[in-house]
Amino acid sequence: MGSVVPGYSPGFKKPPQTLRLRRKRLRRGEPASPSGQAAPPAPGRPPGADAALRPRPFPGARGRRNPFCGLGDPTARPPPPPGPGPRLSPALGGAEKGPAADGSGEEFFSGLQEDKPIGKEEFYETSAPALIGDPHQTTSPTGVSSPSYEFPADWSIKTRLLFKSSHSFAWADHLKAQEESQGFVQHCRATSVHLPQSIQEPKLSTELRCAFQQSLVYWLHPFLPWLQLFPRIGADRKVAGKYSPWSHDEALQQVLMSEWSLSFTSLYNLLRARLCPYFYVCTYQFTVLFRAAGLGGNDKITALISPTTRGLREAMKNDGIEFDLPFQETKKRKCNSSASHLESGLTSDSETIGKDAENDEEQVISSGDDDEEGFSWLEEMGVQDKIKQPDAINIKLCKERRGVHLDHKPESVVLVQGTNTFTLLNFLMNCKSLVASAGPQAGIPPTLLSPIAFRGATMQTLKARSINVKTQVHSQYKDIFCLEIVGPILPHSLHSLSMLFKIAQKGAFSAVCYTHEPTAVFNTGTSNEKSIMKESLSKDLSRTGLHPSTLNQLALSPTLGKSCIRLLEMNNYIYTWKS
Repeated sequence: MGSVVPGYSPGFKKPPQTLRLRRKRLRRGEPASPSGQAAPPAPGRPPGADAALRPRPFPGARGRRNPFCGLGDPTARPPPPPGPGPRLSPALGGAEKGPAADGSGEEFFSGLQEDKPIGKEEFYETSAPALIGDPHQTTSPTGVSSPSYEFPADWSIKTRLLFKSSHSFAWADHLKAQEESQGFVQHCRATSVHLPQSIQEPKLSTELRCAFQQSLVYWLHPFLPWLQLFPRIGADRKVAGKYSPWSHDEALQQVLMSEWSLSFTSLYNLLRARLCPYFYVCTYQFTVLFRAAGLGGNDKITALISPTTRGLREAMKNDGIEFDLPFQETKKRKCNSSASHLESGLTSDSETIGKDAENDEEQVISSGDDDEEGFSWLEEMGVQDKIKQPDAINIKLCKERRGVHLDHKPESVVLVQGTNTFTLLNFLMNCKSLVASAGPQAGIPPTLLSPIAFRGATMQTLKARSINVKTQVHSQYKDIFCLEIVGPILPHSLHSLSMLFKIAQKGAFSAVCYTHEPTAVFNTGTSNEKSIMKESLSKDLSRTGLHPSTLNQLALSPTLGKSCIRLLEMNNYIYTWKS
Protein backbone atom coordinates (compact mmCIF):
# COMPACT_ATOMS: atom_id res chain seq x y z
CA MET A 1 0.00 0.00 0.00
CA GLY A 2 1.43 3.30 -1.01
CA SER A 3 -0.33 5.50 1.48
CA VAL A 4 -1.78 4.78 4.88
CA VAL A 5 -5.41 5.71 5.25
CA PRO A 6 -6.00 7.89 8.29
CA GLY A 7 -7.71 5.97 11.07
CA TYR A 8 -6.75 2.60 9.61
CA SER A 9 -5.31 0.15 12.13
CA PRO A 10 -3.54 -3.16 11.41
CA GLY A 11 -5.48 -4.68 14.31
CA PHE A 12 -7.57 -6.69 11.82
CA LYS A 13 -5.06 -9.49 12.36
CA LYS A 14 -6.38 -9.83 15.93
CA PRO A 15 -10.18 -10.04 15.77
CA PRO A 16 -10.71 -10.27 19.56
CA GLN A 17 -9.20 -6.81 19.88
CA THR A 18 -11.33 -5.24 17.17
CA LEU A 19 -14.67 -7.11 17.09
CA ARG A 20 -16.32 -5.26 19.94
CA LEU A 21 -19.87 -4.08 20.37
CA ARG A 22 -20.25 -0.74 22.01
CA ARG A 23 -23.28 1.46 22.21
CA LYS A 24 -22.46 5.04 21.38
CA ARG A 25 -23.50 7.28 24.21
CA LEU A 26 -25.20 10.50 23.22
CA ARG A 27 -23.88 13.73 24.58
CA ARG A 28 -26.10 16.27 26.18
CA GLY A 29 -27.80 18.42 23.61
CA GLU A 30 -26.77 16.14 20.74
CA PRO A 31 -29.74 14.81 18.74
CA ALA A 32 -29.96 11.08 18.13
CA SER A 33 -29.15 10.03 14.59
CA PRO A 34 -32.21 8.70 12.77
CA SER A 35 -32.34 5.01 11.90
CA GLY A 36 -30.92 4.15 8.57
CA GLN A 37 -28.33 6.96 8.61
CA ALA A 38 -24.65 6.40 9.11
CA ALA A 39 -23.06 7.46 12.36
CA PRO A 40 -21.00 10.65 12.25
CA PRO A 41 -17.27 10.15 11.78
CA ALA A 42 -15.03 10.05 14.80
CA PRO A 43 -13.06 13.18 15.65
CA GLY A 44 -9.81 13.42 13.79
CA ARG A 45 -10.93 11.28 10.85
CA PRO A 46 -11.68 12.59 7.38
CA PRO A 47 -15.27 12.14 6.19
CA GLY A 48 -14.27 9.82 3.34
CA ALA A 49 -12.22 7.42 5.42
CA ASP A 50 -15.01 4.89 5.85
CA ALA A 51 -15.98 5.17 2.20
CA ALA A 52 -12.41 4.44 1.17
CA LEU A 53 -12.36 1.23 3.21
CA ARG A 54 -15.82 0.10 2.11
CA PRO A 55 -15.69 -2.15 -1.00
CA ARG A 56 -17.89 -1.32 -3.94
CA PRO A 57 -20.57 -3.78 -5.04
CA PHE A 58 -20.54 -5.40 -8.45
CA PRO A 59 -22.62 -3.71 -11.12
CA GLY A 60 -26.21 -4.94 -10.99
CA ALA A 61 -25.72 -6.66 -7.62
CA ARG A 62 -28.06 -5.98 -4.75
CA GLY A 63 -26.56 -3.59 -2.24
CA ARG A 64 -25.48 -5.24 1.00
CA ARG A 65 -23.53 -3.74 3.80
CA ASN A 66 -20.09 -5.17 4.48
CA PRO A 67 -19.91 -6.34 8.12
CA PHE A 68 -16.20 -5.42 8.24
CA CYS A 69 -16.70 -1.86 7.11
CA GLY A 70 -16.33 -0.44 10.62
CA LEU A 71 -13.19 -2.23 11.75
CA GLY A 72 -11.26 1.00 11.87
CA ASP A 73 -13.79 2.73 14.10
CA PRO A 74 -14.02 1.14 17.55
CA THR A 75 -17.22 3.08 18.25
CA ALA A 76 -19.06 1.83 15.18
CA ARG A 77 -21.81 -0.73 15.80
CA PRO A 78 -21.87 -3.73 13.44
CA PRO A 79 -25.14 -4.46 11.69
CA PRO A 80 -27.34 -7.40 12.75
CA PRO A 81 -26.87 -10.65 10.81
CA PRO A 82 -29.15 -10.93 7.77
CA GLY A 83 -31.90 -13.53 7.79
CA PRO A 84 -32.35 -16.27 10.39
CA GLY A 85 -29.36 -16.86 12.56
CA PRO A 86 -28.05 -16.56 16.07
CA ARG A 87 -29.89 -13.91 18.07
CA LEU A 88 -27.70 -11.73 20.25
CA SER A 89 -28.47 -11.45 23.90
CA PRO A 90 -29.77 -8.12 25.29
CA ALA A 91 -26.39 -7.43 26.85
CA LEU A 92 -24.81 -7.25 23.38
CA GLY A 93 -25.97 -3.88 22.23
CA GLY A 94 -29.58 -4.09 23.44
CA ALA A 95 -29.00 -3.31 27.09
CA GLU A 96 -28.46 0.04 28.68
CA LYS A 97 -24.86 -0.72 29.57
CA GLY A 98 -22.44 -1.84 26.92
CA PRO A 99 -19.59 -4.32 27.39
CA ALA A 100 -16.45 -3.23 29.10
CA ALA A 101 -14.04 -1.46 26.79
CA ASP A 102 -11.01 -3.44 27.81
CA GLY A 103 -10.03 -4.39 24.30
CA SER A 104 -10.41 -8.13 24.91
CA GLY A 105 -13.66 -8.65 23.05
CA GLU A 106 -14.65 -11.57 25.33
CA GLU A 107 -18.16 -10.18 25.79
CA PHE A 108 -18.91 -10.70 22.12
CA PHE A 109 -17.98 -14.41 22.11
CA SER A 110 -19.49 -15.13 25.52
CA GLY A 111 -22.77 -13.62 24.40
CA LEU A 112 -22.92 -15.76 21.30
CA GLN A 113 -22.68 -18.91 23.42
CA GLU A 114 -26.16 -18.30 24.80
CA ASP A 115 -27.95 -18.73 21.48
CA LYS A 116 -25.26 -20.18 19.27
CA PRO A 117 -26.33 -22.65 16.60
CA ILE A 118 -25.71 -26.29 17.35
CA GLY A 119 -22.68 -27.58 15.55
CA LYS A 120 -21.91 -31.10 14.48
CA GLU A 121 -20.34 -32.15 17.75
CA GLU A 122 -23.09 -30.61 19.87
CA PHE A 123 -25.77 -32.24 17.71
CA TYR A 124 -24.36 -35.66 18.46
CA GLU A 125 -24.31 -34.92 22.16
CA THR A 126 -27.85 -33.50 22.38
CA SER A 127 -29.93 -35.37 19.85
CA ALA A 128 -28.43 -38.88 19.98
CA PRO A 129 -26.61 -39.41 23.26
CA ALA A 130 -27.78 -42.99 23.42
CA LEU A 131 -26.44 -43.93 20.01
CA ILE A 132 -23.24 -41.94 19.64
CA GLY A 133 -21.04 -41.31 22.64
CA ASP A 134 -18.34 -42.69 24.81
CA PRO A 135 -19.56 -45.98 26.32
CA HIS A 136 -17.21 -45.50 29.25
CA GLN A 137 -18.45 -42.02 30.03
CA THR A 138 -19.59 -41.60 33.62
CA THR A 139 -23.30 -40.95 33.90
CA SER A 140 -24.95 -38.40 36.12
CA PRO A 141 -24.81 -39.29 39.83
CA THR A 142 -28.57 -38.74 40.14
CA GLY A 143 -30.33 -42.10 40.20
CA VAL A 144 -27.15 -44.09 39.53
CA SER A 145 -26.60 -47.27 41.52
CA SER A 146 -23.46 -48.44 43.19
CA PRO A 147 -21.30 -51.00 41.33
CA SER A 148 -22.49 -54.57 41.66
CA TYR A 149 -21.96 -57.96 40.08
CA GLU A 150 -25.70 -58.26 39.34
CA PHE A 151 -28.48 -55.81 38.53
CA PRO A 152 -31.99 -56.04 40.03
CA ALA A 153 -34.89 -57.70 38.29
CA ASP A 154 -36.83 -55.37 36.00
CA TRP A 155 -40.39 -56.61 35.42
CA SER A 156 -41.27 -53.92 32.91
CA ILE A 157 -41.55 -54.74 29.21
CA LYS A 158 -38.93 -53.08 27.04
CA THR A 159 -39.79 -52.00 23.53
CA ARG A 160 -36.20 -51.34 22.38
CA LEU A 161 -32.67 -52.01 23.57
CA LEU A 162 -29.60 -50.24 22.23
CA PHE A 163 -26.31 -51.88 23.20
CA LYS A 164 -23.01 -50.06 22.73
CA SER A 165 -19.49 -51.37 23.04
CA SER A 166 -15.97 -50.72 21.86
CA HIS A 167 -15.89 -54.31 20.56
CA SER A 168 -17.71 -55.40 17.45
CA PHE A 169 -21.15 -57.05 17.45
CA ALA A 170 -20.45 -58.78 14.14
CA TRP A 171 -20.81 -62.16 15.81
CA ALA A 172 -24.56 -61.52 16.24
CA ASP A 173 -25.18 -60.84 12.52
CA HIS A 174 -26.18 -63.24 9.76
CA LEU A 175 -26.67 -66.42 11.73
CA LYS A 176 -26.36 -69.58 9.74
CA ALA A 177 -29.41 -71.73 9.13
CA GLN A 178 -28.03 -74.46 11.36
CA GLU A 179 -27.28 -72.01 14.16
CA GLU A 180 -30.75 -70.49 13.96
CA SER A 181 -32.41 -73.91 14.00
CA GLN A 182 -30.26 -75.03 16.92
CA GLY A 183 -31.30 -71.94 18.86
CA PHE A 184 -35.00 -72.74 18.30
CA VAL A 185 -34.46 -76.36 19.39
CA GLN A 186 -32.66 -75.27 22.56
CA HIS A 187 -35.51 -72.96 23.39
CA CYS A 188 -38.27 -75.51 22.75
CA ARG A 189 -36.44 -78.20 24.74
CA ALA A 190 -35.74 -75.80 27.62
CA THR A 191 -31.99 -76.33 27.39
CA SER A 192 -29.81 -74.18 29.62
CA VAL A 193 -26.55 -73.31 27.88
CA HIS A 194 -23.43 -72.77 30.01
CA LEU A 195 -20.72 -70.85 28.18
CA PRO A 196 -17.11 -70.22 29.28
CA GLN A 197 -16.18 -67.03 31.09
CA SER A 198 -14.45 -65.53 28.04
CA ILE A 199 -14.41 -66.20 24.30
CA GLN A 200 -11.51 -64.92 22.21
CA GLU A 201 -13.30 -65.08 18.84
CA PRO A 202 -17.06 -64.66 19.38
CA LYS A 203 -17.80 -64.86 15.66
CA LEU A 204 -16.35 -68.38 15.52
CA SER A 205 -18.28 -69.60 18.56
CA THR A 206 -21.30 -71.61 17.42
CA GLU A 207 -22.54 -72.08 20.98
CA LEU A 208 -22.61 -68.31 21.55
CA ARG A 209 -24.54 -67.59 18.35
CA CYS A 210 -27.06 -70.35 19.09
CA ALA A 211 -27.57 -69.02 22.60
CA PHE A 212 -28.12 -65.54 21.17
CA GLN A 213 -30.86 -66.86 18.90
CA GLN A 214 -32.39 -68.71 21.84
CA SER A 215 -32.61 -65.52 23.91
CA LEU A 216 -34.57 -63.72 21.17
CA VAL A 217 -37.55 -66.10 21.15
CA TYR A 218 -40.92 -65.25 22.69
CA TRP A 219 -44.50 -66.50 22.25
CA LEU A 220 -47.52 -64.47 21.22
CA HIS A 221 -51.29 -64.86 20.91
CA PRO A 222 -53.22 -63.81 18.89
CA PHE A 223 -51.01 -63.37 15.86
CA LEU A 224 -52.25 -61.19 13.00
CA PRO A 225 -49.36 -60.46 10.63
CA TRP A 226 -50.83 -57.19 9.37
CA LEU A 227 -51.34 -55.76 12.89
CA GLN A 228 -48.84 -54.81 15.56
CA LEU A 229 -50.36 -56.31 18.71
CA PHE A 230 -47.89 -54.82 21.17
CA PRO A 231 -48.08 -52.35 22.74
CA ARG A 232 -51.86 -52.15 22.99
CA ILE A 233 -52.19 -49.07 25.20
CA GLY A 234 -52.12 -45.99 23.00
CA ALA A 235 -51.84 -47.99 19.76
CA ASP A 236 -55.03 -46.73 18.12
CA ARG A 237 -53.12 -44.65 15.57
CA LYS A 238 -51.01 -47.60 14.48
CA VAL A 239 -54.02 -49.92 14.15
CA ALA A 240 -56.30 -47.35 12.51
CA GLY A 241 -56.95 -48.03 8.84
CA LYS A 242 -55.84 -51.66 8.99
CA TYR A 243 -57.96 -54.47 7.62
CA SER A 244 -60.25 -55.78 10.39
CA PRO A 245 -62.94 -58.15 9.10
CA TRP A 246 -64.07 -59.00 12.65
CA SER A 247 -65.10 -55.44 13.60
CA HIS A 248 -68.66 -55.97 12.31
CA ASP A 249 -68.86 -59.75 12.47
CA GLU A 250 -70.05 -60.94 15.89
CA ALA A 251 -69.63 -64.61 15.02
CA LEU A 252 -65.98 -64.05 14.12
CA GLN A 253 -65.44 -62.10 17.34
CA GLN A 254 -66.85 -64.99 19.37
CA VAL A 255 -64.48 -67.42 17.66
CA LEU A 256 -61.50 -65.18 18.42
CA MET A 257 -62.53 -64.80 22.05
CA SER A 258 -63.13 -68.54 22.54
CA GLU A 259 -59.67 -69.35 21.18
CA TRP A 260 -58.18 -66.62 23.33
CA SER A 261 -59.88 -68.06 26.44
CA LEU A 262 -58.36 -71.47 25.73
CA SER A 263 -54.90 -69.94 25.35
CA PHE A 264 -55.33 -67.87 28.52
CA THR A 265 -56.41 -70.93 30.51
CA SER A 266 -53.49 -72.94 29.13
CA LEU A 267 -51.04 -70.29 30.27
CA TYR A 268 -52.48 -70.14 33.77
CA ASN A 269 -52.35 -73.93 34.10
CA LEU A 270 -48.70 -73.89 33.06
CA LEU A 271 -48.04 -71.14 35.59
CA ARG A 272 -49.75 -73.05 38.40
CA ALA A 273 -47.73 -76.18 37.53
CA ARG A 274 -44.53 -74.05 37.59
CA LEU A 275 -43.82 -74.82 33.96
CA CYS A 276 -44.23 -71.17 33.01
CA PRO A 277 -42.44 -68.50 35.09
CA TYR A 278 -44.66 -65.55 34.15
CA PHE A 279 -46.77 -64.08 31.37
CA TYR A 280 -48.46 -60.81 30.42
CA VAL A 281 -52.03 -59.97 29.39
CA CYS A 282 -52.00 -56.73 27.41
CA THR A 283 -55.38 -55.05 26.87
CA TYR A 284 -56.13 -51.71 25.29
CA GLN A 285 -56.70 -50.18 28.77
CA PHE A 286 -54.42 -52.02 31.21
CA THR A 287 -51.74 -54.72 31.49
CA VAL A 288 -51.70 -57.75 33.82
CA LEU A 289 -48.54 -59.56 34.97
CA PHE A 290 -48.98 -63.11 36.28
CA ARG A 291 -45.99 -64.55 38.17
CA ALA A 292 -45.47 -68.09 39.41
CA ALA A 293 -44.96 -68.88 43.07
CA GLY A 294 -41.37 -68.23 44.06
CA LEU A 295 -40.76 -65.20 41.84
CA GLY A 296 -40.74 -61.57 42.89
CA GLY A 297 -40.02 -62.47 46.53
CA ASN A 298 -43.41 -64.11 46.99
CA ASP A 299 -44.20 -67.77 47.63
CA LYS A 300 -47.69 -67.47 46.08
CA ILE A 301 -48.97 -66.86 42.59
CA THR A 302 -49.25 -63.10 42.13
CA ALA A 303 -50.93 -60.86 39.59
CA LEU A 304 -50.29 -57.14 39.12
CA ILE A 305 -52.74 -54.95 37.19
CA SER A 306 -51.83 -51.46 36.01
CA PRO A 307 -53.25 -48.95 35.41
CA THR A 308 -56.68 -49.44 36.97
CA THR A 309 -59.81 -47.36 37.41
CA ARG A 310 -62.32 -47.10 40.21
CA GLY A 311 -64.90 -48.91 38.06
CA LEU A 312 -62.55 -51.85 37.48
CA ARG A 313 -61.70 -52.11 41.16
CA GLU A 314 -65.37 -52.00 42.14
CA ALA A 315 -66.16 -54.73 39.61
CA MET A 316 -63.39 -56.91 41.05
CA LYS A 317 -64.78 -56.40 44.56
CA ASN A 318 -68.25 -57.37 43.40
CA ASP A 319 -66.86 -60.64 41.99
CA GLY A 320 -65.24 -61.46 45.34
CA ILE A 321 -61.62 -60.80 44.30
CA GLU A 322 -59.49 -59.72 47.22
CA PHE A 323 -56.70 -57.40 46.25
CA ASP A 324 -54.32 -54.86 47.72
CA LEU A 325 -53.11 -51.45 46.63
CA PRO A 326 -49.35 -51.66 47.34
CA PHE A 327 -48.75 -47.92 47.37
CA GLN A 328 -51.78 -47.23 49.57
CA GLU A 329 -50.67 -49.95 51.98
CA THR A 330 -47.29 -48.23 52.21
CA LYS A 331 -49.01 -44.96 53.09
CA LYS A 332 -51.10 -46.75 55.70
CA ARG A 333 -48.00 -48.20 57.38
CA LYS A 334 -46.43 -44.75 57.46
CA CYS A 335 -49.63 -43.38 58.97
CA ASN A 336 -49.67 -46.01 61.72
CA SER A 337 -46.01 -45.40 62.53
CA SER A 338 -46.64 -41.65 62.75
CA ALA A 339 -49.59 -42.21 65.06
CA SER A 340 -47.49 -44.42 67.34
CA HIS A 341 -44.84 -41.72 67.51
CA LEU A 342 -47.49 -39.19 68.48
CA GLU A 343 -48.80 -41.44 71.23
CA SER A 344 -45.49 -42.46 72.80
CA GLY A 345 -43.89 -39.03 72.45
CA LEU A 346 -40.65 -40.44 71.11
CA THR A 347 -40.31 -37.83 68.38
CA SER A 348 -38.64 -34.61 69.42
CA ASP A 349 -39.05 -32.52 66.28
CA SER A 350 -42.37 -30.72 66.55
CA GLU A 351 -42.35 -29.58 62.93
CA THR A 352 -42.00 -33.16 61.69
CA ILE A 353 -44.87 -34.24 63.92
CA GLY A 354 -47.07 -31.46 62.59
CA LYS A 355 -46.39 -32.39 58.97
CA ASP A 356 -47.00 -36.07 59.64
CA ALA A 357 -50.23 -35.28 61.45
CA GLU A 358 -51.48 -33.21 58.53
CA ASN A 359 -50.72 -35.98 56.04
CA ASP A 360 -52.13 -38.71 58.29
CA GLU A 361 -55.70 -37.48 57.95
CA GLU A 362 -55.63 -37.66 54.15
CA GLN A 363 -53.90 -41.03 54.18
CA VAL A 364 -56.34 -42.53 56.68
CA ILE A 365 -59.31 -41.27 54.70
CA SER A 366 -57.89 -42.64 51.46
CA SER A 367 -56.76 -45.96 52.92
CA GLY A 368 -60.05 -47.63 52.09
CA ASP A 369 -60.58 -49.15 55.59
CA ASP A 370 -63.64 -48.82 57.79
CA ASP A 371 -64.35 -45.46 59.37
CA GLU A 372 -64.01 -46.67 62.96
CA GLU A 373 -60.67 -48.32 62.22
CA GLY A 374 -59.40 -45.17 60.52
CA PHE A 375 -59.95 -43.01 63.62
CA SER A 376 -59.34 -45.63 66.29
CA TRP A 377 -56.00 -44.08 67.20
CA LEU A 378 -57.85 -40.94 68.39
CA GLU A 379 -59.74 -43.01 70.96
CA GLU A 380 -56.53 -44.64 72.15
CA MET A 381 -55.06 -41.20 72.75
CA GLY A 382 -58.24 -40.02 74.51
CA VAL A 383 -58.81 -36.98 72.29
CA GLN A 384 -61.75 -38.23 70.25
CA ASP A 385 -64.11 -35.72 71.93
CA LYS A 386 -61.82 -32.73 71.39
CA ILE A 387 -61.34 -33.30 67.65
CA LYS A 388 -64.28 -32.97 65.31
CA GLN A 389 -64.53 -36.05 63.16
CA PRO A 390 -65.99 -35.90 59.64
CA ASP A 391 -69.31 -37.62 59.21
CA ALA A 392 -69.83 -40.77 57.17
CA ILE A 393 -71.05 -38.93 54.08
CA ASN A 394 -67.99 -36.70 53.91
CA ILE A 395 -65.72 -39.67 54.46
CA LYS A 396 -67.39 -41.57 51.63
CA LEU A 397 -67.12 -38.61 49.28
CA CYS A 398 -63.44 -38.20 50.15
CA LYS A 399 -62.82 -41.87 49.48
CA GLU A 400 -64.52 -41.71 46.11
CA ARG A 401 -62.67 -38.56 45.18
CA ARG A 402 -59.34 -40.05 46.16
CA GLY A 403 -60.18 -43.25 44.30
CA VAL A 404 -60.94 -41.37 41.09
CA HIS A 405 -57.71 -39.39 41.43
CA LEU A 406 -55.78 -42.67 41.32
CA ASP A 407 -57.26 -43.71 37.99
CA HIS A 408 -54.79 -44.25 35.13
CA LYS A 409 -51.84 -43.49 37.42
CA PRO A 410 -49.00 -45.80 38.55
CA GLU A 411 -50.30 -45.57 42.13
CA SER A 412 -53.47 -47.38 41.01
CA VAL A 413 -51.61 -50.71 40.59
CA VAL A 414 -53.52 -53.67 42.07
CA LEU A 415 -51.96 -56.79 43.61
CA VAL A 416 -53.85 -60.11 43.62
CA GLN A 417 -52.34 -63.13 45.39
CA GLY A 418 -52.92 -66.82 45.86
CA THR A 419 -56.25 -68.41 44.91
CA ASN A 420 -57.68 -65.00 44.07
CA THR A 421 -55.66 -65.13 40.86
CA PHE A 422 -57.89 -67.98 39.64
CA THR A 423 -60.95 -65.83 40.37
CA LEU A 424 -59.22 -63.03 38.47
CA LEU A 425 -58.78 -65.42 35.53
CA ASN A 426 -62.52 -66.04 35.34
CA PHE A 427 -63.24 -62.35 35.82
CA LEU A 428 -61.02 -61.36 32.90
CA MET A 429 -62.48 -63.98 30.57
CA ASN A 430 -66.03 -62.77 31.33
CA CYS A 431 -65.25 -59.05 31.50
CA LYS A 432 -67.05 -57.26 28.67
CA SER A 433 -64.78 -54.21 28.84
CA LEU A 434 -61.70 -56.36 28.23
CA VAL A 435 -62.15 -55.96 24.47
CA ALA A 436 -62.84 -52.61 22.84
CA SER A 437 -66.35 -52.37 21.40
CA ALA A 438 -65.51 -49.43 19.14
CA GLY A 439 -62.46 -47.83 17.60
CA PRO A 440 -59.50 -49.28 15.71
CA GLN A 441 -58.99 -52.10 18.26
CA ALA A 442 -62.64 -53.20 18.29
CA GLY A 443 -63.03 -56.96 18.57
CA ILE A 444 -59.31 -57.72 18.99
CA PRO A 445 -58.66 -59.98 22.02
CA PRO A 446 -55.91 -58.97 24.46
CA THR A 447 -52.33 -59.87 23.63
CA LEU A 448 -50.75 -62.74 25.55
CA LEU A 449 -46.94 -62.63 25.91
CA SER A 450 -45.01 -65.54 27.38
CA PRO A 451 -41.41 -66.77 27.50
CA ILE A 452 -42.54 -70.38 26.80
CA ALA A 453 -44.93 -72.10 24.41
CA PHE A 454 -48.62 -72.51 25.21
CA ARG A 455 -51.78 -73.57 23.40
CA GLY A 456 -52.52 -71.44 20.35
CA ALA A 457 -49.29 -69.44 20.65
CA THR A 458 -47.09 -68.34 17.77
CA MET A 459 -43.31 -68.31 18.03
CA GLN A 460 -41.81 -64.90 17.36
CA THR A 461 -38.28 -63.52 17.53
CA LEU A 462 -36.96 -60.10 18.43
CA LYS A 463 -35.42 -58.10 15.61
CA ALA A 464 -31.70 -57.43 15.96
CA ARG A 465 -29.37 -55.40 13.74
CA SER A 466 -25.88 -54.01 14.27
CA ILE A 467 -24.80 -50.41 13.62
CA ASN A 468 -21.24 -49.09 13.39
CA VAL A 469 -20.65 -45.38 13.98
CA LYS A 470 -17.75 -43.04 14.64
CA THR A 471 -17.69 -40.46 17.39
CA GLN A 472 -15.22 -37.83 18.44
CA VAL A 473 -13.64 -38.49 21.82
CA HIS A 474 -10.87 -36.18 23.03
CA SER A 475 -10.06 -34.77 19.57
CA GLN A 476 -9.95 -38.25 18.07
CA TYR A 477 -12.47 -40.37 16.21
CA LYS A 478 -13.31 -43.65 17.84
CA ASP A 479 -15.32 -46.59 16.53
CA ILE A 480 -18.46 -47.38 18.51
CA PHE A 481 -20.31 -50.60 17.73
CA CYS A 482 -24.04 -50.72 18.42
CA LEU A 483 -26.63 -53.49 18.41
CA GLU A 484 -30.31 -52.60 18.31
CA ILE A 485 -32.98 -55.05 19.49
CA VAL A 486 -36.64 -54.21 18.88
CA GLY A 487 -39.78 -55.95 20.08
CA PRO A 488 -41.56 -56.87 23.31
CA ILE A 489 -38.45 -57.61 25.35
CA LEU A 490 -39.42 -59.61 28.42
CA PRO A 491 -37.49 -59.55 31.73
CA HIS A 492 -35.68 -62.83 31.16
CA SER A 493 -34.44 -61.70 27.74
CA LEU A 494 -32.76 -58.61 29.19
CA HIS A 495 -30.85 -60.74 31.68
CA SER A 496 -29.96 -63.44 29.14
CA LEU A 497 -28.65 -60.90 26.64
CA SER A 498 -26.58 -59.17 29.31
CA MET A 499 -24.95 -62.48 30.24
CA LEU A 500 -24.07 -63.15 26.59
CA PHE A 501 -22.66 -59.67 26.03
CA LYS A 502 -20.68 -59.95 29.23
CA ILE A 503 -18.80 -62.83 27.64
CA ALA A 504 -18.65 -61.66 24.03
CA GLN A 505 -17.87 -57.97 24.69
CA LYS A 506 -15.17 -58.72 27.28
CA GLY A 507 -17.08 -57.24 30.20
CA ALA A 508 -17.54 -53.74 28.75
CA PHE A 509 -20.82 -52.57 27.24
CA SER A 510 -23.78 -50.30 27.91
CA ALA A 511 -27.47 -50.60 27.11
CA VAL A 512 -30.11 -47.91 26.75
CA CYS A 513 -33.53 -49.35 27.65
CA TYR A 514 -36.78 -47.99 26.22
CA THR A 515 -39.67 -49.06 28.47
CA HIS A 516 -43.38 -49.50 27.91
CA GLU A 517 -44.26 -47.01 30.63
CA PRO A 518 -47.53 -48.60 31.89
CA THR A 519 -45.48 -51.65 32.94
CA ALA A 520 -42.78 -49.77 34.88
CA VAL A 521 -44.85 -49.95 38.07
CA PHE A 522 -44.59 -53.76 38.07
CA ASN A 523 -41.28 -53.31 39.89
CA THR A 524 -43.07 -52.43 43.12
CA GLY A 525 -42.32 -54.69 46.07
CA THR A 526 -44.86 -57.47 46.67
CA SER A 527 -42.91 -59.71 49.06
CA ASN A 528 -44.88 -61.43 51.81
CA GLU A 529 -41.77 -61.43 54.04
CA LYS A 530 -41.28 -65.19 53.90
CA SER A 531 -37.91 -66.72 53.12
CA ILE A 532 -37.58 -68.46 49.78
CA MET A 533 -34.79 -70.97 49.35
CA LYS A 534 -32.99 -70.56 46.04
CA GLU A 535 -32.20 -74.27 45.93
CA SER A 536 -35.87 -75.26 46.04
CA LEU A 537 -36.70 -72.51 43.56
CA SER A 538 -34.20 -73.77 40.99
CA LYS A 539 -35.54 -77.28 41.46
CA ASP A 540 -39.20 -76.28 41.05
CA LEU A 541 -38.80 -73.83 38.15
CA SER A 542 -35.91 -75.50 36.36
CA ARG A 543 -38.28 -76.93 33.74
CA THR A 544 -39.31 -73.45 32.56
CA GLY A 545 -36.23 -73.24 30.34
CA LEU A 546 -34.77 -70.13 31.96
CA HIS A 547 -31.12 -70.02 32.94
CA PRO A 548 -30.50 -70.69 36.66
CA SER A 549 -28.87 -67.27 37.04
CA THR A 550 -31.93 -65.63 35.51
CA LEU A 551 -34.22 -67.53 37.87
CA ASN A 552 -32.17 -66.42 40.86
CA GLN A 553 -32.46 -62.82 39.74
CA LEU A 554 -36.23 -62.98 39.15
CA ALA A 555 -36.74 -64.68 42.52
CA LEU A 556 -35.57 -61.63 44.45
CA SER A 557 -38.03 -59.03 45.65
CA PRO A 558 -38.17 -56.02 43.29
CA THR A 559 -36.37 -52.92 44.55
CA LEU A 560 -36.96 -50.39 41.75
CA GLY A 561 -40.45 -49.33 42.90
CA LYS A 562 -42.31 -47.28 40.29
CA SER A 563 -39.13 -46.76 38.26
CA CYS A 564 -37.27 -49.10 35.94
CA ILE A 565 -33.81 -49.50 34.47
CA ARG A 566 -33.17 -46.82 31.85
CA LEU A 567 -29.43 -47.27 31.40
CA LEU A 568 -27.40 -50.39 32.12
CA GLU A 569 -23.61 -50.28 31.98
CA MET A 570 -20.88 -52.82 32.56
CA ASN A 571 -17.23 -51.92 33.04
CA ASN A 572 -14.66 -54.51 34.07
CA TYR A 573 -17.43 -57.07 34.55
CA ILE A 574 -19.25 -54.89 37.09
CA TYR A 575 -22.76 -53.48 36.56
CA THR A 576 -24.08 -50.01 37.21
CA TRP A 577 -27.55 -48.86 36.25
CA LYS A 578 -29.64 -45.73 36.17
CA SER A 579 -33.37 -45.65 36.80
